[in-house]
Amino acid sequence: MAIPVSEPPPAGPFEAYRGLPDEILRDHIEGIRRRMGPRLVILGHHYQQEGVIAHADLRGDSYQLSRSAADREGCEAIAFCGVHFMAETADILANRPDKVASRGGRRVTVVLPDMAAGCSMADMAAIEQVEDAWQDLGDVIDTSDVTPVTYINSAASLKAFCGRHGGIVCTSSNARAVLDWAFARGRRVLFFPDQHLGRNTARAMGIPLTEMTVWNPHDPTLGGNSRERLAGSRVILWQGHCSVHAMFRPEHVDALRAHVPGIRILVHPECSMEVVDKANLVGSTSFIIRQVEQAPPGTAWGIGTELHLVKRLEQEHPAQSIRFLSPTVCMCATMYRIDLAHLCWSLEHLERGRPVNVIRVDDETARWAVTALERMLAVR
Repeated sequence: MAIPVSEPPPAGPFEAYRGLPDEILRDHIEGIRRRMGPRLVILGHHYQQEGVIAHADLRGDSYQLSRSAADREGCEAIAFCGVHFMAETADILANRPDKVASRGGRRVTVVLPDMAAGCSMADMAAIEQVEDAWQDLGDVIDTSDVTPVTYINSAASLKAFCGRHGGIVCTSSNARAVLDWAFARGRRVLFFPDQHLGRNTARAMGIPLTEMTVWNPHDPTLGGNSRERLAGSRVILWQGHCSVHAMFRPEHVDALRAHVPGIRILVHPECSMEVVDKANLVGSTSFIIRQVEQAPPGTAWGIGTELHLVKRLEQEHPAQSIRFLSPTVCMCATMYRIDLAHLCWSLEHLERGRPVNVIRVDDETARWAVTALERMLAVR
């Protein structure tokens, strides 16, 4: 039987929500937000599409969002409009033992509106692959002298791996400080899953490319390296990358500069070394936003990061000339899976006490992941 669009859909199969007009979905979402009040927090990552992020209580980077939600008084449920590893981090931080105890044993429920919203970069480093690599490295070098560092864009299991092995988590904002911390504790770093962030950060610290190597998890012969190459490396980079930022090319920078004299190129450190070398400024998502916000009217920018964020900056800063660095559309396709229908469906279930797509990290993994995250927070 067709659902009258004047009434809320039942908290049933997702198919009941597919095809409903956006205005109906928006009304239902806002109704749930009003009724649940501070018990519900909707998180919207910067890369989300406009229709979804309009309903977010908080907008930001993944770790920033998770920390903010975890500290919200009265929060009982988090709907994370992002990707899987982000919802894992929200669950880990919101349900730390001390926080659960302060609520009298009550956990915060974390849901991901669409479980298909993953991260191709995070998927490039599976825990089994990292454990195998660690064992193989131990046949060549002393792993007690290696500090594992995982980018926040990784599964909870990898954060826990770092926690267990004296390692640490980093964000794109604090990667240099984290590597300084790591090198103060050992001669080498194993950096995963994004090789570009690791390489760009290490080069900025003065580490030459001759002291870096790439570990290919699909090559059974020491990740495609010789024993001599590994022995001479200070930074072992996992062969992973962000599919969005890998789309930007040096020729895109050259073309924009030829077309728009005086344009400043602003890119994310997940871009390749060749693109970073040509840019005027390199930094995290928050850094990119801050540069645009602080720039005077009439400034021209070519920005190399996710399309939805660049378009949002263009709309919010009409006095500046903001252009997407690539001539090809490159958005985060997995992030784009979160739409109004999935958000409405998951919120209807939350309100009725029958949550779907719950993200729950097991206690042991969460414990060690928190250890690695706490080390990151202690870095100055």
